Amino acid sequence: MNKIVLISLLYSIVAPTALAAEECVVLLHGLARVSNSMSELATKLQRAGYTTANINYPSRRYSIPELADDAVGRGVQQCTDQGATSIHFVAHSLGGILVRQYLHVNELPELGRAVMLGTPNQGAGIVDEIRGWPGFGLLGPSAKALGTDSGGIIHELGPVEFELGVIAGNVSINPLGGVLLGESNDSVVTVESTKVTGMKEHLVLPVIHTIMMRNNDVIDHTIHFLKTGQFIPQ
Repeated sequence: MNKIVLISLLYSIVAPTALAAEECVVLLHGLARVSNSMSELATKLQRAGYTTANINYPSRRYSIPELADDAVGRGVQQCTDQGATSIHFVAHSLGGILVRQYLHVNELPELGRAVMLGTPNQGAGIVDEIRGWPGFGLLGPSAKALGTDSGGIIHELGPVEFELGVIAGNVSINPLGGVLLGESNDSVVTVESTKVTGMKEHLVLPVIHTIMMRNNDVIDHTIHFLKTGQFIPQ
C-alpha cells in the first residue's frame, strides 16, 4: 500500500480520539475564490480530529491589511469561541499572505503550525506582467499588491517566525504561465516564489495552482505537517 494512503487511513481511524477539540485550524482561500474551495480540506481536517474555521472573505474588494484584519481575525475568533488553545492555519495563495500580514502586526499566543499552498511569498511575477492589461483592475487592490516590485507589501513582512510548511506546485497548463514566468510554476506562481525565509519545510508536488487544495496528496501532507511539524517523508 502507498505510504501516503496508509498514513491517511491511520489518521482517519485513530486521530479523532488522539486530538482534543482544542486544536483548531483556520482555513483561508485564495484570490477570487470562496470558502467552498477549502471545504474538502476542512472535512478531512475534522476527520483527523481538528475543529475548523473555514473563512469566506471578499478578496477583490479590500487591501491586504484590511483583509488580514477581517478574515484572519474572524478565523482566530471562531477558533477561540470553540475553546481552542492551539490555532493552526492552512492557507491557499493570497490567504497565506493574509496570515503573514496578520501575524506581522498581531501577537497570537495560541499560534500552532501553518501550511501555505501556492502562496507567492516573494511576489507573483505574473502580476508584474499583466497588471497593465484591460480588466486587471477587477481583481482589486490585493492583486495589485502581489507584484514582485520592492514597493509591494510582501517585502515589508520579513521572515516568518512561526512553524511553517510550504507546498508548491509544478504543473503548468497555462500557456501564458510558461511564457510570462519562464521557470517551474503551477500555472500562476513559480516554485521559487513560494519560498520564504524562516520556513521549516518546503515541498514541490505535481499539482496545479487553482485546484491544489483539493488534491489528496496535498491534503495528506498538510495534515501530517500540522501533527508533526514535517511533511510525509518521501
